[in-house]
Amino acid sequence: MAEKKHIITIAGDHASGQGTLSNNLQNKLGYEIYRNGQYVRKLAAEKGMSIVDFQIYLNEHPDLDRTIEKSAAEYASTRNNLIIDAKLGWYAIPDSFKVYLKVDLRVSAKRAFEDASRKNTEPFANLEEAKDKILYRHKEETNRWQEEYKVNRDDMSNYDLVVDTTNLTPEEVCNTVLTAYENWLQN
Repeated sequence: MAEKKHIITIAGDHASGQGTLSNNLQNKLGYEIYRNGQYVRKLAAEKGMSIVDFQIYLNEHPDLDRTIEKSAAEYASTRNNLIIDAKLGWYAIPDSFKVYLKVDLRVSAKRAFEDASRKNTEPFANLEEAKDKILYRHKEETNRWQEEYKVNRDDMSNYDLVVDTTNLTPEEVCNTVLTAYENWLQN
């Protein structure tokens, strides 16, 4: 049997802690991080769009959506010791260790609302608007990916590990993922 590539893909609910987990894993493992979300936010900002408006734009421009989703696979094709922070990373790199982070919607909205780094592309007037926009984005992405790629990111059988981050510290999430990843590499 061929040796497994040392690639961890992290998908998850909005504001579930993907970026924090990626950073913590990088600190522990020394792996490089590829962030699909940063690429999407950059494209949205270049077009002067909020992330929600950019979702609508992607629905109307499937070629751009395919380019975005292929970027992670292309990046990973020549690398090892890599963390892919991407909603469809598990699909793009099927031989990776696939992690999904879940979070309660109220906690997700609070995290997103209070995250200063999101203010330019995800401005929310209040927590209720944050919840509404998070639900909208999830629905739009899920529908687009089911139509475009015939995949359902909400099917938890797609992942090697599912972690609910609602009541866990970032360190607890990281340790849970590291333990499962080490077991996956050995089996």
